[in-house]
Order: sequence, then C-alpha cells, then structure tokens
Amino acid sequence: ALLAVAAVVVAAGWGERVRAELKEEQSIDLIGKNEVYGDTRHEVNVYVKVFTNSPFLVCMDLALSQERIIDPNYLWTGPDGRDLQGRGYVNLTETGKLMVMGFRASMSGAYLCTLSHKVIETTTQEETEMVEAYKFMVYAYREADHAYQVSVRFTTTHCRLKTNDLFVENLNKILNSTISSLTCHIKESSHKCYSIRTPKDGLQYELFVNFLVNPFGPGWEEVCHRIPYDCEDVTNRRVRQAAERIGKFFHQLRYVLKNDFHAVPTIQYVENSFSMTPIDSCRPGFGKNRHTHQNCASCCVVCDPGTYSPNNEVTCRSCASPGARIYGAKSC
Repeated sequence: ALLAVAAVVVAAGWGERVRAELKEEQSIDLIGKNEVYGDTRHEVNVYVKVFTNSPFLVCMDLALSQERIIDPNYLWTGPDGRDLQGRGYVNLTETGKLMVMGFRASMSGAYLCTLSHKVIETTTQEETEMVEAYKFMVYAYREADHAYQVSVRFTTTHCRLKTNDLFVENLNKILNSTISSLTCHIKESSHKCYSIRTPKDGLQYELFVNFLVNPFGPGWEEVCHRIPYDCEDVTNRRVRQAAERIGKFFHQLRYVLKNDFHAVPTIQYVENSFSMTPIDSCRPGFGKNRHTHQNCASCCVVCDPGTYSPNNEVTCRSCASPGARIYGAKSC
C-alpha cells in the first residue's frame, strides 16, 4: 500500500513550498560598498567568504578620507609580518587600498597598514610628519552546511508487529528515491513504537519515526567538481529542495490515504505530526562563535590559532597543549 501511495505522490510533482521554516536563507553581506575603513582606536574585523575577493581595506579612517592628504605613503603587511607590495594575490592601489584575492583560510589574520603623510602649517609653512596605524583582522568564513531533522508519527495496530520495521524500511527507500536526483539521502533513521491511551480513542499504538535529510548523498562530489569555487551554496540549495519534496510527500500522503484507499491501511499517518528542524554544521577547520564573531554569528568562521575542528561540528575546540598556531586547523 505504501508503494502505491508513493507512486501517486511522486506523480503529483513538487512545485509548492511546504513549511515556513524552509524560507530562502539570506546571504551575509558585511561589505557595504566594497570598502572597509580603518580605525586608529581599535582593530576592524572583516569577514571574507572563502575563494572570493576581500573588500578593499582602506588605509585611513572615514573622517581622514574626506580631507586633503599631502605626500601620503602606505605600507601594508600581512599576517606573516612581511610587506605585501608585489605579492601576486593582492591588489594594492595608489591610494592605499588593499584587496586580497581568492581568499583562503590560511590567509586569515592581521593585516596592518601604516599611513605616513605631511601636515603643513599654513602660516609658517612648517612641515610635520604624521603617522597613523590601522589594523584589520580578516577572517575566512563559509556558509553553514544545512541538514534537516524530520519527525513524523504513524498509528499501527500493535507495537509487536514485524510489519512496523518493514514499513519504516520501505518508507526510507521511497524517500531516498524521491530525493536521490538532488544527491541527498536519508540517514540516522530511527523509529520506536509506543502504546498511548487517549481520552477519546482509548489505547492505541503509534510509531515515532525520525531521520535526517543529508545533502551529501551519492554523487554529491561529482556535482561539486563542476563548481569553480566552493560547493556549499549548491549543496544547501539541493538539501532545501529535498526537504521541500519530503514535506510535500507527507502532505500528499495524508490526502491519498484518506481519499484514494477503499480499504483502510493498517498503518496510518498521524495528521499534523510532520515536523522539520534545520540542523547546521561546519566544515573541518571552521566553527561558529556568536561571542567572538557577533557580526558573522551565523557564519562558519575559520578556527583561530590554538583551536581546531576535526569534523563537521559547529564549534572549534581548544587545543590541550600549545599547538595549531595556524588559522583553520583540523588538528592540534
């Protein structure tokens, strides 16, 4: 019966959106007009998505940029403390602006600029050399990888039936078949049966089914190889589409079981029991830290030196002993 239901559901198509939780994610835009000004009072944090170009880091504050500057001279140094002039991966302009191109995790760190210029006293024409220093902390980040935790319930005639296990097994096969074209798959599937007493219906039995809709199904790497840079945007879009398909499946399933079957199936979908929760994860070497990176709280930001992330968790771990003195470490 379930296979027949699936055939009806799949034939119906997947055009509409299912749940409000699946709304389009907003991309993070921290750049504004693609220029970030320095500040002599404190360092300025800048977040650059991996494999993209940084905004222009401007070697002066906003107020100074509105003034006439005499004989300006700019010196930029990178995280390794060396002069950036002539490096192939930077774009340095005559007006002291720096862009780091094709940004990677290893490029994260402190970018320092020293601006020296002259101030001439109008009455005496006396020259004074002024020096200002600007520090930019530039961090690589990725969008979080999304997955969706799904919970759904079914009524059954008894918890001890072997057909309960077969039902869930077939359900997983159908759902995997439904989303396989999106290179997504069902994982961490589990189910448990409970006896439930209700005031109206007396004693009844329900199957509680849980599973994760994961974006890294068979073939996802091949799809990513066609992407010139990073694949997270593509995988996130695909898993969102897969979650929508599954939501539509259960929406249609309720209708089909109610209207298209003359004999009542032994296992019935519990109306309005379908729920879906987004689950975020970060790639190795990246993690979330809402306290340290408030302006990029939803980002997976490169792990700081002294911390690491070996897997797809959402936080960077601290090293037990001195080690991992690089950004984006996957081990200490």
